[in-house]
Amino acid sequence: MGRIVSVNLAVPEPNPAKGGLTGINKRPVDHLVMVRAPGPKTTGLHTGLVGDQIFDIEHHGGDDQAVYAYAREDYDWWQARLSRRLANGLFGENLTTEEVDVNGAVIGERWRIGPRLVLQPTFGRVPCVTFQRKMGEPRWVKTFARSGRPGAYLRVLEPGEVWAGDPVTVEDRPAHGVTIARAYRAYMTEPELLPELVGIDGLPDDLRETLAERLGQRR
Repeated sequence: MGRIVSVNLAVPEPNPAKGGLTGINKRPVDHLVMVRAPGPKTTGLHTGLVGDQIFDIEHHGGDDQAVYAYAREDYDWWQARLSRRLANGLFGENLTTEEVDVNGAVIGERWRIGPRLVLQPTFGRVPCVTFQRKMGEPRWVKTFARSGRPGAYLRVLEPGEVWAGDPVTVEDRPAHGVTIARAYRAYMTEPELLPELVGIDGLPDDLRETLAERLGQRR
């Protein structure tokens, strides 16, 4: 059983990479946060967490990216390589976890968090120029992509509250076995894996269409 180390909500700040504001700057809060399905990406509530904010609604948010989770163990891995402290929420995740195999999660499995909240991993986080500018690391987009530690976006299956310290258990795991990490490699660096990815349950529809197009071009 894993647990939630911190629940992180956006503290908006200027976005020098794209202009306007960004919600990538997230900081831990010390109160219960309601989580619900936000609806369509561009017309819904954008984020799954009440009190959070997303500004780049073309690329972030919506039901299939309602929540973003990142493992504290992966932060520690990055800290050793970057020689700098990385605080929870720095990568823009809503949930920082401990003893949860976030990248090893099977797409479509069910996470129960606390007594009521149920989430489902959908795909990994694709880095962008906003993330690179926030980190201040040269070639961060490529470095992050090649690390195989993207964290996981999740959809909300059953709404509920979340608080730091809540337990995380995997209630059900699909038999197809395709993990967040493997799907991410297929998308980013290993297109030969695409055939096993496009047919699995739980993948976002728009992503499935993109992958099918890529697969068709390869053929």
